[in-house]
Amino acid sequence: MKINEHTALLTPKILLVPYSSHHVPTYHDWMQDPDLQAATASEPLTLQEEYAMQESWRTDADKLTFIICAPPPIEPEHITAEEEDAPHGMIGDVNLFLNPDDEDEGPDDGNGVQKLIGEIEIMIAERTQQGKGIGREVLMTFMWYILQSHTLSMNEYHSSNPNGKKSSCLNCLRAKVNKDNVRSMRLFEGVGFKKVSATPNYFGEMELRWTICADSLKDVETRLDVIPQVLAFKS
Repeated sequence: MKINEHTALLTPKILLVPYSSHHVPTYHDWMQDPDLQAATASEPLTLQEEYAMQESWRTDADKLTFIICAPPPIEPEHITAEEEDAPHGMIGDVNLFLNPDDEDEGPDDGNGVQKLIGEIEIMIAERTQQGKGIGREVLMTFMWYILQSHTLSMNEYHSSNPNGKKSSCLNCLRAKVNKDNVRSMRLFEGVGFKKVSATPNYFGEMELRWTICADSLKDVETRLDVIPQVLAFKS
């Protein structure tokens, strides 16, 4: 998506920045790790393919991503590419995939609204940063941004994927977690996601969902230690 191409999110624990070309070599190195490949159900790409993938994340209307970085030691007025988000400070990434919610069986509201489901994935790639509570901070900050930017993201998605509807809205968020990944399941359940079934699906994944409602933003803000700062990202 293009809505976050000039946006960074800062909290005392993390910095989220748009996935940019200078992040690709480090990201490519991460994805050579068989454990990360297995955890993300990913196949290794060539460096050239990774650059193409980065470009698609920045332009495709059904994908939203941030690179997770360590926060700068001094709070900046804005984030400058390759400075506050230099490769040595990269920690992982967080992504949102948008798709029509084909399982929604609610009544037609008569407005031709296309209901979407957003699938969230979080990867803390740097092993030294795992187990420090960063995943929860990332998830809550990302959910806050998704809700704050709902109108912009839905307009961008709908302009490319109208599917015969007048508008689009985000119905719920979901995560698909390997049945043996207890840590990830606890992360999502800890912020209110609920399992849709007591048993894993065909691929050995547990699906968890979080329904979006009128009070969702307030709910997220009460769970946050601090409201994230929205800073300009300058390349």
